[in-house]
Amino acid sequence: MTRTRPREAGMVTAELAVALPALILVLTLALAAVASATDRVRCVDAARTGARLLARGEPVEAVRRDVAKQAPDDARIVLDVGPEAVRVEVVADPPPLLRHLGVRARPRGVAHAVPESPS
Repeated sequence: MTRTRPREAGMVTAELAVALPALILVLTLALAAVASATDRVRCVDAARTGARLLARGEPVEAVRRDVAKQAPDDARIVLDVGPEAVRVEVVADPPPLLRHLGVRARPRGVAHAVPESPS
């Protein structure tokens, strides 16, 4: 009596070959989303630090340096110092993969503060 191999032999390999690229794509997208969320937190923290320093009366260029250290690389930093309020905005680019897929949402942080009066 001869045994014949089932016709499904090798199906697991074929299914794995199809599923593995999809799994890698999903994992890559998830990591890009986590990177974007992390950049948003960094933008918010940098903006808050900048607003606090400007409200204390620190020099604008020193504040810009401190904000740039905390912000994501190549982030756009806008410092607006007025007599009654200061405003700091930090905007970064989305991760390259998300940008390539057409995502236009940029990680962003804005903070406002009232300048301290000199004592």
